[in-house]
Amino acid sequence: MRTLYQLYSLKSSFTQTRALNYCGRTNMLSVHLFVHPSKPTAGVGLDTSCHMVRGSQSTQREEGDLRTSLCEATPILHGYFRSSCSWRVRIAFALKGVEYDQLPVNLIKDGGQQLTEEYKALNPMQQVPAVEIDGTTLSQSLAVIQYIDETRPGPRLLPADPKARAQVRMISDLIASGIQPLQNLYVIQKIGAEKMQWSQHFIDRGFQALEPILKQTAGKYCVGDEISMADICLVPQVYNAERFKVDVGKYPTIKRLNEALLEIEAFQVSHPSRQPDTPDDLRA
Repeated sequence: MRTLYQLYSLKSSFTQTRALNYCGRTNMLSVHLFVHPSKPTAGVGLDTSCHMVRGSQSTQREEGDLRTSLCEATPILHGYFRSSCSWRVRIAFALKGVEYDQLPVNLIKDGGQQLTEEYKALNPMQQVPAVEIDGTTLSQSLAVIQYIDETRPGPRLLPADPKARAQVRMISDLIASGIQPLQNLYVIQKIGAEKMQWSQHFIDRGFQALEPILKQTAGKYCVGDEISMADICLVPQVYNAERFKVDVGKYPTIKRLNEALLEIEAFQVSHPSRQPDTPDDLRA
């Protein structure tokens, strides 16, 4: 039986052939285009940020058609319903009003579908999420969120003010680098029987640092009164804290912000309880 990623590879081989034929005719493009998860083609590509390409009027029209096709294609999110990092990307898409498709990657079934060679070709770190967007594949949720923010209209996910923007990045990194990795699935599987105590310790340690920071930066949301990438990171982390029986009541600012954010539709529709791969017993 073929996996999703074997089927994906068959689909991508057609895309690769089309792109090679196209680039062979124009010979004008120089930016690398990731067209196959296991066969990146060096020296072949287009401006995946959707900027103007070079060439004559006729070749510009052809290049523009392909560029527009790729940039208008529906993004594909490879993720897991309960993955914090996948949830962050779902929130960002929802806040921006971007339609996207999902290809679930079950982190438990068959020893973890993220560990297959097919998925490794898509994301060498064998983690979720991976996002196919605008003719390229991105991993690392904060990089994906910032790319979405820079290329899609809608509310800003990072403030225009440099100080506020730095605060958003500080809070996002504190969560995404200082808390979440220490209690993700791969780590707690290695910890074994002590995983609950381990997770509680490092979430509490992180929240003890995060609470006083948020007291200084928060308005209605994490930084001022506009939703930002910091809020996108906060809500999934509080969800994890509750899963691991952390007393969130000890952190009144974190609790207040989380409750306010969960009233917003983008955070509700992206919730782990409402995803295509959510198990029936966890579905809202």
